[in-house]
Amino acid sequence: MSDELIQAVSELDEKEALRLTQSKLALGENPHVILEESRKAMEIVGKKFAAGEYFLPELIFSAEILKEITAIVKPKLVGETRINRLGKCIIGTVAGDIHDIGKDIVVFMLDVNGFEVYDLGVDVPPPKFVEKIKETGAPVVGLSGFLTLAFDSMKETVEAIKSAGLRDKVKIMVGGGQIDEEIRKYTGADAYGQDAMAGVTLAKQWMSR
Repeated sequence: MSDELIQAVSELDEKEALRLTQSKLALGENPHVILEESRKAMEIVGKKFAAGEYFLPELIFSAEILKEITAIVKPKLVGETRINRLGKCIIGTVAGDIHDIGKDIVVFMLDVNGFEVYDLGVDVPPPKFVEKIKETGAPVVGLSGFLTLAFDSMKETVEAIKSAGLRDKVKIMVGGGQIDEEIRKYTGADAYGQDAMAGVTLAKQWMSR
């Protein structure tokens, strides 16, 4: 794994990031590695945002760069991931929270790793998750949240799924912001993902059972 692409994306050098992506693909580099480097770059962007070095415009611009890279890389993944979908996942940022950067990265990574992903967007109320589980039969649900107020929303969403009689039919992961094992226990979720790849790993484990 090289640092060039990580540096280009994290420094918001769009032109260089796209050039490197094209160059890496032309040289036969594994597209999954390119996406992983992009993910690492987004972690750096997130840290800069938290430290006050970057602000909302930079955060939004970095997400746009990531979307462009993903659009370039996705066709190279078609043969690997689109033939047999591993399973269905529902993901959304919980009620009261409108952060979507982390969620979008998880959606991208689940998608390119072969999952059929239903992205509910941001500020999603508990009933919407329940409705989508009933509609799709998806066995994996991801609850994203960046703000501390999201913890209660996550707990309420898990309880709504339980009240609807669906809790034993789904595995629920939480992630984003300050999520840790204590928050996971508080919300009643099955696991928490420290990053996008952890989310993919969890989903794969649950699907194989």
